[in-house]
Amino acid sequence: MSLKIRLSRGGAKKRPFYRIVVADSRMPRDGRFVERIGTFDPLKAKDAADRLVIDAEKAAAWIVKGAQPTDRVARLLETVGVGKRTVRNNPEKALPKKKAQERNAANAAAAEAAAAAPAAE
Repeated sequence: MSLKIRLSRGGAKKRPFYRIVVADSRMPRDGRFVERIGTFDPLKAKDAADRLVIDAEKAAAWIVKGAQPTDRVARLLETVGVGKRTVRNNPEKALPKKKAQERNAANAAAAEAAAAAPAAE
């Protein structure tokens, strides 16, 4: 059984509230879970004490047992001091393609020429 530490959504429409749960990865997002280890309220201010409430000892114990936190939960756990989030690289697909690079180079050359022309006068 593959366990995940993930967010389970609650709250009304456009008013999200999340529970941090340990669940089987095959279960639905808001479905059956093994244990609830905390809550996360993204609508509260970032410096609010009750924005993120998590039992760090339980989270660490589940990670030792093999539960994998999702990317967002790993980021939240890092703020509490449980574990270290691995830095992920942006894919090269996000870089501009050939035509966009040519267009950017042409715009840069035109801007450079425009800046040099008044200075020469």
